[in-house]
Order: sequence, then structure tokens, then C-alpha cells
Amino acid sequence: MPGTLPRFPSMPALFGSLPRGVSSPSLPRGVTMPNLPTLPTLPSLPSFPSLPSMPRSVTMPSLPRGLSLPRAVSMPTVSLAHRRLLRDCCSVLDHQTPGGLCGCCWALRPRYKRLVDNIFPEDPEDGLVKVNMEKLTFFALSAPEKLDRIAAYLSERLTRELNRHRYGYVVIAMEALEQLLLACHCQSINLLVESFLSTLRLLLEADRPHLHILATSSFVKFANIEEDTPSYHRSYDFFVSRFSQMCHSEHEDADTRNKIRVSGIRGLQGVVRKTVDDELQVNIWEPRHMEQIVPALLVNLQQHTHTNSESPAEQTEVCFRELLCRAAYGHINNAIRPVLMHLDSHRLWEGRSFAVRCFQIIMYSIQSQHSHLVIQQLLGHLDANSRSPASVRAGIVEVLSEAAVIEATGSVGPTVLEVFNTLLRQLRQSVDYQLTGYYDNTGQHETTSAEEKTLQDSVIKTIGSFANTLPVYQRSEVMLFIMGKIPVPGIYPALGSPNAGFEGSRMIQVMLLKSLLQVSERYESSNLLMALPSSFLEPLLSFTLMEEPEIRLLVLSILTSLIDRRQNAARLHPASVTFDVSVLELKDDSCSRQDVLFMRKHAQRLYRHVYLTCKEESSGRSHYEALFTLLAVLSVELANEEVLVDLMRLVLALQELALSNHESLSVFNRCGVHAVCAASLSLLSRLGPPPPLHLHVTQVIESRQQEARHLLPHHVLCDQPSLPEGELKVDDSLLFVQSKMCEALTGSSYSSERINTPYTPQLTDEDRLSKRKSIGDVVSLQMDMDPQFCLDAQQKPPTDQITFETLKNAIDDRGGEEEEERRKRRRVVERFQTAPFEEIAAHCGAKTSSLQSRLDQVFELIIRPPPSPSGHSPPRSTPLYEMKFPDLCVY
Repeated sequence: MPGTLPRFPSMPALFGSLPRGVSSPSLPRGVTMPNLPTLPTLPSLPSFPSLPSMPRSVTMPSLPRGLSLPRAVSMPTVSLAHRRLLRDCCSVLDHQTPGGLCGCCWALRPRYKRLVDNIFPEDPEDGLVKVNMEKLTFFALSAPEKLDRIAAYLSERLTRELNRHRYGYVVIAMEALEQLLLACHCQSINLLVESFLSTLRLLLEADRPHLHILATSSFVKFANIEEDTPSYHRSYDFFVSRFSQMCHSEHEDADTRNKIRVSGIRGLQGVVRKTVDDELQVNIWEPRHMEQIVPALLVNLQQHTHTNSESPAEQTEVCFRELLCRAAYGHINNAIRPVLMHLDSHRLWEGRSFAVRCFQIIMYSIQSQHSHLVIQQLLGHLDANSRSPASVRAGIVEVLSEAAVIEATGSVGPTVLEVFNTLLRQLRQSVDYQLTGYYDNTGQHETTSAEEKTLQDSVIKTIGSFANTLPVYQRSEVMLFIMGKIPVPGIYPALGSPNAGFEGSRMIQVMLLKSLLQVSERYESSNLLMALPSSFLEPLLSFTLMEEPEIRLLVLSILTSLIDRRQNAARLHPASVTFDVSVLELKDDSCSRQDVLFMRKHAQRLYRHVYLTCKEESSGRSHYEALFTLLAVLSVELANEEVLVDLMRLVLALQELALSNHESLSVFNRCGVHAVCAASLSLLSRLGPPPPLHLHVTQVIESRQQEARHLLPHHVLCDQPSLPEGELKVDDSLLFVQSKMCEALTGSSYSSERINTPYTPQLTDEDRLSKRKSIGDVVSLQMDMDPQFCLDAQQKPPTDQITFETLKNAIDDRGGEEEEERRKRRRVVERFQTAPFEEIAAHCGAKTSSLQSRLDQVFELIIRPPPSPSGHSPPRSTPLYEMKFPDLCVY
């Protein structure tokens, strides 16, 4: 009927038409069906206006099936009617399920949805309804198969609230998801994770910083949960990228920027914790991930300081250390390579402090057995930057030095010599760059000597740092390796640059000897035979005869550091005649058998080179102080009767050298030698010889104090030496007398007869070379190539008797006196120093021809036919040995 409302059926009638065997659903306990109002009560509403009559043929549209009008409200509550009506309408729209009855009837909706809805309060500022959250948690634990639907519905609610910018309900939904994650068992957590991670992605993609922080905090809580069930399809690539981007945040507000960066760092830390120990998860060590994570951490480590525990720098260091400590053997390179790239791209090698700090964190964080991998990465990077500016190379070398100190408890790795080979190669390249003025082949990039000098000092320091990490036996190998790398013209011509010439070779020699000194300064060995083997000692002593003063000084320092096993060298400086022996650390027992064997084998060679070093005119104050220190260390370390007597003989020979007029020594050189003799004998006389010897030495020193102070070390080996004018004249009363010293030793365990024998150095071919620029000038000088000598040998008449002496003299006929032979050899040496290469080659050819002629003479004697009765032997056109053995004759 027009103008009247249709009659709705009652609730029992709604379910009365159900099929047989299907009962109507029962309501939950404590929930009753609302009473539907009767239609006759509607006209009694005072605020309801009368309905106008409808036109003919127009009927009132009917309400959808199952939809009822809202309850009438009374007049006292009309002020709240609009709010309640709006909330009821929103609830109907939010919970509606298409084509179903449960969407409009809240009581008939699934229980998990009702439980989820109950945790949201009317006002989001009230927070999560804890009582209802406990009910939801209990339901989830009781029915774990519904966890996925609960998580999906929570994610749906959160997405809806996020789209409507109702961020209070977003926070409540995330809190509910977190509590469900923490409460669920490990076996069922995978049902929640997918919805949880998709929700986090939505929050991280939003443009609200506080949502980023909220999502990161939730992810960190999730990362701390240990899972027993693996997940094969889970991916964290988005989170790695997004958290790394947050670490680079440039928000306008500084406080907000720091919070975002800290959240990004914590998020990366959570990703690492979640994935690094699970082989089934994404491989976080892949280069594509490391190239995002490591630069993001280094940026915050570089731009911030440690102000508090919440600062980005502090969080970065914690995350970086945790990342590195979890790195396995095969992951170290992937973790270190982005660090090197970051330092290169931001030019942080030149500052050095940040680069050093980064690698200190790395070396202290990784496992000690993997330390050598970091060293190898740095060495390879140093080679790759060999044509970079000197400041960059010096920064890398300094980082290497610091890393070697930290790595002292580990091992350098299997390629020990390769480490030193790389550093020595950098030294040679630096010398080349210093000489040319450019650090590239094109000549476009200039460098300065000061920059290259700084780099060279850093390399030498680094060599010493690496050597200190090695055991004793490996240090010996390293010293031999460095000694073999020292360029010697004529022996190792390829080691130096072809454009460097003699100056380049000299500079490389100095650098490598300094490196050798760094290794030897902390070398500790109880056996001198191992510390100074012949293969090392002989080439080292050869450098004492070079003209370069710096090289000789370095060699003396190296010898002293290797022999000084009780660190007495520092106590023996400066040289003095009033030295207090009590400050020295003297050995309590006698020399070991190895030390005695060493002195018997090498003592004369050591004495000889000390003697020849004193003959050098270019020696200065530091040289004489080094000579005294070497003699004093020999006295203390290898002190026995035989060694002390030999040292006294050497000192007396040095005194005679200073008095000789045949040597072209300056007044300073002669006074320096006298000062060394006085200081050495003063120390030797206090190390065990009888008191009369000390008395004689003291008397001579007192006489010098009164009459000739320039013969004492305090007045000569100082900044302003007091030297006499004109030639040096020394009275006999100011000299140490050999006869008195012999008399003082008579009756003691010291051999007085031995001291009566003057010391004469055993000169060799090498020692006769008084002045040379390198030890390579004596190569191949064992052959006598004097043309006059060869001519005399050719004119020697053949002998009739064939004996051993005949053959020996035919091949190597020396003849003449010893002095004449020395003179000839000196001429040969001088010729090799000054003659051009063509002339030397001509002499070698003459020597070969001379040897062939001598062999022909010997063969003529062998094949000479017996004499005929007439006294004449028929001439033979072809030698007998060519007739019988033609294939064995080689010309």
C-alpha cells in the first residue's frame, strides 16, 4: 500500500526455510540477538515527519534483504546521535562481505575478525586494548592454522588505516603483529611472516619518517627471533636497499635525520643477523648487497662522531663489527672490496686517519686466521694504484703498516715473501718517480721529491712492521730476500730502472738497506750463525767498502743490531773514555759453542772490514761512533780471552793507521780514529783483563786530557770538534804502547804472545779496491788480463819434461813477486773502473787467445815424436790428436 513501510519478517522466520538437516547457527556465549522494534511504534517518533503520498504507479523501494533501519534514539541523547550513526555506518561498510549476511551482522562474522577488531579502541590515543589482545593471542596459539588469516586481516586493517592517514591505528596494528610474532612458536611463524614483511614494505614506502622508524623497529624485533623452520622463498633485497637508503638520509631536521640514519643502520644489522647464518636465505655476502651495505655504514662512520650510544657513528661501528665478525673465509674479499672502493671514490687515503680507523675496526673484528686476506687485498690495491699520486700510495702503505701491527698475533699468510716483494717494488717505483718528476709514463702528472720521500719512509716503516710479525726463522729468510734485491750494477742490472742510472741504483741501495735495518733492529736470535750466515754476511760486508758514506753507515748499524742481543747499543752511545760498565747488561756465562764457531769463521773478515772502513776519507762523526759501538758490542757479546786479545790487536793496528803518512786521511779522520781507539781500549780494559792493562790505558787517556784533547771522543766526536792546526803530530806518550800492554797481560789467562803479533789485515781482491762506486765493479776480476803478463807467458820456452808443474804453469803461470802481482791486479781493477766496454771485451778476447796458445803448446809437448838418431824430427802436418779424435776437438 503506498505510504506504508513493508513488513519485515522476524528472525526465526529468516532461518525457517533452511534445508532439512541444516540448523541455524548458534550465537557465541554471552551474545544475544538484538530485539527488533515493531512497526507500530514508528509513528510515535516525535521527530519523524509524515510521509507524503506517493504518485500512482510508484511504490516505495524495499530495503535489501537482511538490512534493518537503525534504532531510534531518544531526545536526551540526540547530541551524540550523529557520532554514533557515523560510527555504525563505517562499521557496516568496513565489515561488509559482498553478497553475504555476516558483513552486516557483526555477531555472525568470523571469530578471528571479531577478536582483531576488538583490539582497536575507539580513540587511538588509548593504545592497544591489552585484554582483547590477550584473547587474540590465546586464540592464535590455540588455532595456529588460522595465523595466516589473522595476519592477513591485520595487514588489511593496517593498509586501510594507512590509506586514511589514521596513523594511531597503524601503530596499534603493528604492535599487535609484533606481539603475535613473539608469542607464536617457531614452527608456525612462517604463517605470519609474509603478511608481516608486506606490511613493513608498505610502511617503508610511505613518505613519513616516523613510519620508517616504526617499520625498522618492528623488523629488528623480527630479526632477533630464531627460526627453526627454513623459508625458501623469502627475500630481503628490498629491505637491504631501503635500509641503505635510510643511512644516506638528508632530512632537513638534524634530529630527525639522525634518527632515520640510526634506524637504517639497525635495519641493516637486523638483515645481517637474519640472513648471515642461514644458508637457505639470501646470500648477504654477494657483491650487489655488500656494495650497498658497506658504503652506507662508512658514510655514517665518517660524518659523525661518538657523542652517545644513540649516535649514527656508534651504531655504525657496532653494525660493522658484527658484519665482519660473521664473515667466513670466502666472504672477506667481498666485504673488503667496497671499503677500498669507497676510500678511492671519496679520496680518503690522503687524510689517512679515517682509512686507518676503518682498517683497525676490520682487523680487530675479523677472525685472526683470515687477517692475511685483508693484507693481500691491501697489497693488490697498492699495486693497482702504483700510478696514483704519492699521497694516495703513502696512505695505503700507512694503513698496511697499522694492519700489520694489529695482525701480529696472526700470520702474514702463505705468501710471506710476496708481501715484501710488493713493498720493495713500490720503493723502486718511487725512486724512479722521484728522479723523473712524474708518477706516470706520459709525463702529465707531476710529483715532488718531498712526497716521494714521505712514501719511501712509510714503505720502510711498513717493512719493519711486517717483519716483526714473523718468527725468527722467517726473518732470516726476509733479510736474505732483501739482500738479494739490492741492485748491483753488473750483477742485477734489471732491478733498477734503465733510465735511473747510477743515482737511481744508489738511492735504491740506500732504501733497501734502510729496510734491512728495520728488519734487523728487532731481530732476536741466540745463535749468531743463524743471524749472520755466510750467504748474508759476505755481501753485507762488501757494502762497507763503497764510496757512499750513507751506505757504509747503514751497514755498520745493521751489523751492530744483529750482534747486539742484549740491547746494549743504546747504552754505549755516545762514545766515551769514562764509560760506566755497570749500566751494561753483561752475560753471566761464557760464549756458547755457536758464538765461538762464528768468531772462528768470520772474525777475521769482520776485523778486516772494520780496518778498511777506517781508511775511508768520507767518514764522519756518525761513522766513528758506529765503529766504536760495533767494537763495543763485539766485546760485550762475544767476550772471551781470544776475542778480547784480537780486538786489542785491531785497535793497535787502527792506531798505526792513523799515524801512517801513506794514507791520505784528513786531520779529522786521524783524530776520529784515535778517539775510537781510546774509547774501545777503555772499555776492553774493564771487561776482565788484569788491572795493569787498565792502569796503562788510564795513564794514556789522562795524558791526552792534559796535552791533546783532540784525540779523545768528547772533543772530536761532537758538534764542534776541536782540531789542531796544520798536520797532526802525536807524541809517543799519548799513544798506547804494544809492549806495555803485553807486559800487563803477562801471567794472566790472556795470551801475551798473541798481542805481540801485529795485526795485518788479510787483503783480498775485493779489499784491494780502495775506491769504487758499487760492488759490481769487482765482478769477473778473478781472471788476470794484463797484456804484458800474457806476452811474458807466450815467450816462455817450452820444457822437455812433462810434469804436473809444467801443466800448471802452462795454464796459469803467475810468476813474479807478490808485490808485483798486487800492482798488476790494481792496474786491472783500475782498468775495469775507467775503461769502456769495448776495451774490456777486447782484453777478454786476448785472454781467450792466450789460453788457446798455451793449450797448443801443451799439446805439442804431448804429441812430440821420439827423437830420431840423426837428431831431427820430421815435421807433422796434422796433429796426432786431430787425426785420432777429430770430433772431440772444440775451438
